[in-house]
Amino acid sequence: MGASAAYHLAVSGCRNILVLERQDSPGLGSTGRATGGFRAQFGSDANVRLSLLAREKLLRFQDELGVDPGYRPCGYLFMARTQAEITPLRRALAVQRAAGLRDAREVTADDIRHLTPWVRADDLLGGTFCSIDGFIKPLEILRGYLGAAVRLGVRVEYGAGWVEIVTNGRAGAARRVAGVRSDRGAVATGRVINAAGPWAGVVGARAGIEIPVRPVRRQTAITFPFPGLPEDIPMTICHWDGVHLRVRDGRVLLLWPVDLPAKDPFDITFEPRWLTDLLPRAHDRFPCLAQAEIDLEHCWAGLYEMSPDRHALLGPAPGIEGLYLINGSSGHGVMHAPALGQLLAEIITGGRARAVDVDALRPSRFIEGKPNPEDAVL
Repeated sequence: MGASAAYHLAVSGCRNILVLERQDSPGLGSTGRATGGFRAQFGSDANVRLSLLAREKLLRFQDELGVDPGYRPCGYLFMARTQAEITPLRRALAVQRAAGLRDAREVTADDIRHLTPWVRADDLLGGTFCSIDGFIKPLEILRGYLGAAVRLGVRVEYGAGWVEIVTNGRAGAARRVAGVRSDRGAVATGRVINAAGPWAGVVGARAGIEIPVRPVRRQTAITFPFPGLPEDIPMTICHWDGVHLRVRDGRVLLLWPVDLPAKDPFDITFEPRWLTDLLPRAHDRFPCLAQAEIDLEHCWAGLYEMSPDRHALLGPAPGIEGLYLINGSSGHGVMHAPALGQLLAEIITGGRARAVDVDALRPSRFIEGKPNPEDAVL
């Protein structure tokens, strides 16, 4: 998020842009732990439009930035067994079409057998499939934006540690950004972007405001190299429990979005007991995986930055003039980063986003009591 915002601000003509990275090198936070999915199949207009804008930018990413973002439109397949499960997918399909997505369609059980012959489909009713959904390479997108930003004059300082926002007023009163302090020193500035991902709420709390973003641990199981599934299979999702999989570099990635409580909300230790419940589900729906062995040493966990309504917070932060938020994408950050960075640059330089109407993402919506309806698709 920070790299995309910095690049798009520089392209817009802004100067004296500084990116402060907490770690000693890029990609050591959530970006490097992302599994690299990309989809436009959402149940909210805002998320569909973000995906469509992001896809446009991914298609010209290499020409514009000189780096291949790895976009491969292998598709996303959502599978349902009952009318109760397929109904929200149909509602989402109507939202997608109204937002301009023409590549998503409803599929039957026979269609699923054709698309994914390795799925046990005897009890399936149908689902939805979108051919432009697929996969991306998170670290390559990060590399592209950072490299291009630096070429445009952006400064990047690593090892900044915790960044503290300095304001010229007291908490509870009208305040304005005056600068930042970090392990790299103090910098005077009137504008700061909070692009701290799952740590966005911590950065806000240090400045005396509440940013409703919390970390949620998500795990990824990876098999040893497995020839039983091809590299170009769609992301295949069981809509009833969220179990889904893809193939990356010849290995199967198994995912299941269940909460894993921990004393430390930022703990990214992989919890092997999660596999005890996941694997029977996976083997039942994808029988060939019974022949695949989990590479336990290389399984990992990462953090989603969850907002209360599972939509991003984009724009001015309530309570501190000059502070902007690009937080809370709730698991969709890498795929939407190309769009959100551009849109925030438009807000900062022109007062409003031009490419997409992002009023639904305004950070003040929670104070106003007007959150978005939760997106029911994964």
